[in-house]
Amino acid sequence: MKIKPILTEKSLNLAKKGKYSFWVDPKLSKYQIKKLVGDIFAVHVKKVSTINYKKIVKKNMLRKGFKITPAKKRTIVTLAAKEKIDIFEGGKEK
Repeated sequence: MKIKPILTEKSLNLAKKGKYSFWVDPKLSKYQIKKLVGDIFAVHVKKVSTINYKKIVKKNMLRKGFKITPAKKRTIVTLAAKEKIDIFEGGKEK
């Protein structure tokens, strides 16, 4: 199962409040995401919110082909009080 952190300015601001954003496999349920994040980062997940993105097919008339963007799922994970994920802490230091 694949999980990839989202390291944007908006997600780093949410990380300060204890909410962390990830791209995950669209087939995963909230329970599976909660267990996966808890096992990988050794934290206690309090809440999981998900956003589904549909597959996008763009037609290109010049090259006579299609560009397909696969379906994906974004999840926002809220952790228990005073717990952090180190990946998001290191991203904001420059």
